[in-house]
Order: sequence, then C-alpha cells, then structure tokens
Amino acid sequence: MRVLGMISGTSHDGIDTAIVDFGADGDRLHGRIVHTGSHPYPTGLRSRLAAALPPAETTLSEVCELDTLIGQTFASAAAEAILASGDVDLIVSHGQTVYHWVEGGHAHGTLQIGQPAWIAERTGAPVLSDVRIRDITAGGHGAPLVSYMDTLLLAGVDGVPAALNLGGIANISIPRGAGDVTAYDIGPANALIDAAVVRHGGHPAGFDEDGRIAASGTVDEALLAVLLADAYYRLPAPKSTGKEHFHIGYVDQAVATAGSQIGFADLVATLTELTIRTVADDVRAAGVTKLLVSGGGAHNPVIMDGLRSALTGTEVASSDTLGAPADDKEAIAFALIGWCTAHGLPGSNPAGTGARSARILGTLTPGAGPLTLPTPLTRAPRSLVLEPGK
Repeated sequence: MRVLGMISGTSHDGIDTAIVDFGADGDRLHGRIVHTGSHPYPTGLRSRLAAALPPAETTLSEVCELDTLIGQTFASAAAEAILASGDVDLIVSHGQTVYHWVEGGHAHGTLQIGQPAWIAERTGAPVLSDVRIRDITAGGHGAPLVSYMDTLLLAGVDGVPAALNLGGIANISIPRGAGDVTAYDIGPANALIDAAVVRHGGHPAGFDEDGRIAASGTVDEALLAVLLADAYYRLPAPKSTGKEHFHIGYVDQAVATAGSQIGFADLVATLTELTIRTVADDVRAAGVTKLLVSGGGAHNPVIMDGLRSALTGTEVASSDTLGAPADDKEAIAFALIGWCTAHGLPGSNPAGTGARSARILGTLTPGAGPLTLPTPLTRAPRSLVLEPGK
C-alpha cells in the first residue's frame, strides 16, 4: 500500500511530504520510501498564518480563508509528490496546527486547518485528516503521535535508545519494552529562536541558519535562569505544549523579569542554550544511551554540539541511521498512521500520549471513486524497517 504523508509543523515554513510503500511480513512492517520532498508556503500565506496564531487575535473569516488557502497548498504539495513518484492509495494530511488547547495539565482540544477536500479533489485519492483529536477524546494529549513509529523503529536497538525531534517544539520518545514508551513534549526547540529571528529580521527564512547567530552571541545567565524556571519543565509526562505557550511575547516577559539589556545575538544564544539545557537534562535523567535526532534542529551545529558536550555518556546521532531521514521523519510517521487506519489498526501509543487506550485515528474524505479499504488486520506490527526506494 502506497501512502503519502504530509505535515506542516510548528515552524509553519512549509509542507514536508513522504510517499512510503508499506508491506507487512508477520510482526514486521517494511516501508520503502519512494519519495520525500518539501513544498514551501507562499510568503504571503506564511505571513498571514503567523499573524493569526496565538497570542494574536483573529476572526472566523480569517480562519475560514486560511483553511481554504492552506488546503489548496497541501493539494499542490500532494500533486507535486504524485507527479514525481506515481499514484498513491491514500494521502494523510496532518494539516497546520493553529491551536492546541492544554489546561490544567490536560489536552482538551486541538485544531489543525487545511481543508482535506481540496486535496481529494485535486488528486482523486482518499485523504485521512484530523488525526490528533481521537486520542484527545480518549484522555490523551494527541501528541507526540510520532512515538508510535519511534517505538517500532527502535525495537531491538541495544541499551536505552530514544528518538528526539527538534522542530518548533522538542519531543522525545523513550521505549521501555513490550510496547511501553515514555513520550512527551520537552519544551521549545526552535520555536523561540525562530520567533526572535523573525522579530529582528535576522534571516530571510526566519531561522538561525547553521546556528550562526547563536554562535556569535553569549548566553545571558540571568535570562536563562528565568526561562528555566517555567513550571512546564517540572510537569510529569505525558504532557504537550506549543506556540500557545512559547511565543515572542513569552520571550519579552522573560527579558523584562530578568531585567536584561540584551542584544539580538545574545538573545538567540540564550534561547538556543535553553533548548540544549532542557533536552539534555531530560535525556540524562532517563539514562538514555543512544539519542537519534530528527527535525530542523538536527541541522543546527550549536544545538547538536551542545547536546554532545552535555551528554558525554550518550551517543548522539541522526535518525538517518535507522532509515528515517531527519528532515522527513514526521511525514513518514503520518504515512504510517494512515496505513494503520486503513487496516483497522490503532496508530497511537497510549503510554506515550496518556490516552486510556489506543485508538484508530483520523477522518476519511473519499477521493474520486468509492472508498475501499483493505481487509482489516487483527495483529499490529511489532517493528518497522525503513529503506530508501529504488
């Protein structure tokens, strides 16, 4: 079964795509990655999206228009991937998260926009969307959903392995054996760094390329202490967070509390150190011996070198070593969720999200023809092997 997974993450810079050809062999699932790509948002659309995100106020008319425009952009990304690599049996669209409602330590709702009917109309393929909410209705956080794939990928890896994703938010999955996993959002990875860069115009694309800005600055210890004092870091797992909490206004308040007169480069250096410190503290506390990193932060040498320096007893490597390209891992994870749903299998790990039990995820939009699903499977895979396509 060929499944196209698509996601725009908390950095909202564009849409990652991955087509995976899945085949089950007993307890093992094989995934041949036949396409990966990235489809940037048009500059105007990205600006409109950023302007509508919390803590900014917006209108229902703007949400409606963004839902359409983002859905059309996802449709273009899907058509582009299919043109490059051939037809698919199913498309999974994560869409764009615009709000993740967490209150009192519990997730109560989540909103992803990017109308899937535009994708189905453009491609003729059925589309699975709205994949997080079912886990939340079962008492979970709806995140990190990638922990399901992480558990399968890390099966059989020696020691205490963990998968770390450094997107806008840092999340980690630490398998504990027999399908058990500890998984949660650690805190900001690139979210605050990107917010500062956008505010100060430090890079046209809105991020610290190769960590150059951070490398030119000095960490402000007083500001770092204020940032580290956030109560979120001491909440027990499972837990989730997002840009509703970690945004530029949050940075401004922290700077004011610290009483810092801080320059741009020093601010970026301090926010980068916050990511390093919070991730390293949790990895060390969990006794992780091998850390496999994905996401945009995996390309930031200041973050990666900082993690290696702080984690001398831990091997820090790219998720590529397990066949999951660092830039495409989340798109592959949503393709896997689609395969699970199509075969009547849960695509979440309740030990990682906090749900009462696993759920079959998503809402299906039919394509050009009748909606026909494979014969349901009675047993879920216990491991996943990914390999590049030929």
